[in-house]
Amino acid sequence: MKINAPDLLKLEISKKRRGRVWVSGVCDPYQPLEEKYELTRRCLMILRQHNWPVIIQTRSPLVLRDMDIIKEAREFEVGLTVTTADDETRKLFEPNAPPIVDRIRALDEFHRAGVRTYAMIAPILPGAETLPELLAGNVDYVLVDRMNYHYADWVYRKYGLEDKRSDEFFQRIGRELASRLEKLSIPCHITF
Repeated sequence: MKINAPDLLKLEISKKRRGRVWVSGVCDPYQPLEEKYELTRRCLMILRQHNWPVIIQTRSPLVLRDMDIIKEAREFEVGLTVTTADDETRKLFEPNAPPIVDRIRALDEFHRAGVRTYAMIAPILPGAETLPELLAGNVDYVLVDRMNYHYADWVYRKYGLEDKRSDEFFQRIGRELASRLEKLSIPCHITF
């Protein structure tokens, strides 16, 4: 945990050329300790004060805590990673992540508040096929990526889901998601 991240950001932001900041595609910015330390919140406040565009990506509805900052910013977007519509599948692959219904609710609240929202379907897990209907009315666009959970190879094997890691599965479900999203007038960007 980088306790000094907000202080470093304050020092660096005036030296840098304004650009879009992605918070955070690699490590979730709303892990449980964020509730106590508020590092992401403090960084978002700094970015908003300097009018930097920000894309937030998380699995956690804790992002709702920062609605006040996000709503006031001109160029902030909020996205939640939603890998499946089936919470039983979510429990197999993401046992410590928030339930799907909580993520959809967070997207809904931001979307109704006028914040640009998106869903990241990555990796595509079994049960993702019905996500378009859950996302309708809650997002401005959807990103779909194949991504493999290589660290979860044992989960695919244990539950007989090896075929859900194949190129054919990702391509078929990716096309199906794009088609269903298009019918719901939701732009979809596939990156595989």
